[in-house]
Amino acid sequence: MMRIQSLLLMFISLCLAGIVQAETTVNALFCDHAVLQHGIDIPVWGTANNGENITVEISDQKVSTVAKDGKWSVRLRPLQVGGPYTMTITGGNIITISDILVGEVWICSGQSNMERHLGLAFGQKPIVGWEDAVKTADMPNFRQFHVKNNISFEPIDECEGNWVKCSPETAEDFTAVGFFFGRDLHQKLNVPVGIIFTAWGGTIAEAWTSADGLKPMADFADAVKVVDTMANSADPTADFENLFQSWLVKYDAGSNPNAPWYLPTTDTSSWPTMNLPQQWENSALPNYDGMVWFSKTIDLPEDWSGKEGVVNLGPIDDIDCTWVNGVKVGSFDAWYVDRSYQIPTEVLKAGKNTVTVRVLDTGGNGGILGTPDKMSINCPTAATPIISLAGEWKYNASVNTNEKPSAPQKPGNNPNIVTVLYNAMLHPLQPYAIRGAIWYQGESNNSRARQYRELFPLMIKDWRNKWEQGNFPFLFTQIAPHWEMTPELREAQLMTLTRSPNTAMAVTTDVGDAQDIHPADKGPVGKRLALAALALAYNENIEYSGPLYSDMSTDGNKITLSFTHIGSGLMAKDGPLKGFIISGKDKNFKPANAEIKDNTVVVWSDEVTEPVAVRYGWTNVPDVNLFNKEGLPASPFRTDID
Repeated sequence: MMRIQSLLLMFISLCLAGIVQAETTVNALFCDHAVLQHGIDIPVWGTANNGENITVEISDQKVSTVAKDGKWSVRLRPLQVGGPYTMTITGGNIITISDILVGEVWICSGQSNMERHLGLAFGQKPIVGWEDAVKTADMPNFRQFHVKNNISFEPIDECEGNWVKCSPETAEDFTAVGFFFGRDLHQKLNVPVGIIFTAWGGTIAEAWTSADGLKPMADFADAVKVVDTMANSADPTADFENLFQSWLVKYDAGSNPNAPWYLPTTDTSSWPTMNLPQQWENSALPNYDGMVWFSKTIDLPEDWSGKEGVVNLGPIDDIDCTWVNGVKVGSFDAWYVDRSYQIPTEVLKAGKNTVTVRVLDTGGNGGILGTPDKMSINCPTAATPIISLAGEWKYNASVNTNEKPSAPQKPGNNPNIVTVLYNAMLHPLQPYAIRGAIWYQGESNNSRARQYRELFPLMIKDWRNKWEQGNFPFLFTQIAPHWEMTPELREAQLMTLTRSPNTAMAVTTDVGDAQDIHPADKGPVGKRLALAALALAYNENIEYSGPLYSDMSTDGNKITLSFTHIGSGLMAKDGPLKGFIISGKDKNFKPANAEIKDNTVVVWSDEVTEPVAVRYGWTNVPDVNLFNKEGLPASPFRTDID
């Protein structure tokens, strides 16, 4: 019997040892077909048991270390361009990584215009030239690592993804901008190129910035505290509800517990009206993010009194809470989901009834959306079972989050919370050796363009600090013409060039789509970013930017504008110069004449005798044609920047 017990204990001990003993692992970026950055030291890292001896071998190098706190890391000396190499990692087990190339590595990040892949996408226009691009995409030395979308309230060390070689079978899944960018570099440098594709549509820049990086901006102090609370919370949902209620009481007049606006006694006589359904940006609240209360009073017949009912509102962007006669009937937080809430018995009454909807828009479009047929109040047992709620509603915009702190964001798969994308989709990539980064984002920060002046350079600085590779080239795309995208946002991006060293901007005034936030012509975007990379990262003596305004002088009724990046000369593309307006001290801007003279632009109007300011392309959809002779468009600007 004792022998059986001893054997049993030994078996259990061995099982437990197997559970406790962790395999040696390496970060997901180090897998078959990886591309490593040449010319600089290469960090390699992973996990292992404490005290485990780890050895990394590649080419003629063999580097060892000892795991501490469950982690290990080594640095390889610079490797020669080319390959394929094989890397072997020996610890508690052996990891072999094959077909490694050494060349150029770039981060490709941002929101939907970077996330948009080369192939067809449901609901979006085909990328211009995508079929030919795919057919000719037999480039095994051009590769992509696609980081799976993820969020985290605290920095994590691992991400999901794998390296894929570019071919006609795989190219459709490459980021379109990254494909055209990487293809150009690969062909012009004749070296392997790897792009790390980490992007998420509809996301804000502060989500891609670390908590440390956001500290200099008081605007985000409360939001960072909320994320910290969520990261350390035993019950994130309950903590979120408490934080959200505190935010409501502090900032939202309609949520005052002593006189809440959902009560049917609320005096809405001074509230303006809005026809629903519609995006409020299309009505009286352009570029508005935050809280809006809607109220509608309807008359119900006698046979509705006391009966159960249903209120239908269609989709609401983003978060609603709905009351009928002061009784809460429902709340939801997904902009694409139709709202349909049960109304309990004894709530409805004959005569006047009030429906109140509180809508919180956290970014982008907001409002009660859908179609009129989706807005109704129903009582199936009544003689008239359906009464429309479409039409005029009273509204009150109670919290503008472009001016007040944003509301806490609900835990879950919500990417528009400060730091969560940095934590989950950038931190795991660090300190992977890279040459630089390309970025296409800003649409989701459009309504906070002035804030973006500070936020965007701060984000760039944060990435550079975290990567510890100095001021690596950071190349970004200026937002293309679109009816919602403001010139102030383009200005904030333009200002970043002088606030962040070693940066460049691809201007897209000629490849936008006034009606589509996702312009289909991505080839020129990638090409212009590649030109900037060739100049800034690889020291090629080429013009890589369109003309950028530098200064002005006044002579009588004319203003002369000077530019940098004139290349081999300024030119007006396809006709006389256009897109300029001019004003005197009254800031009453008039359409202006403009002509190129000695690589400057002279601007005037017969209606302005003493001009003080000029603006170019200063509209959501610029109609402009100033280029340099290298074919690169000038950035919109204003001389009277505030």
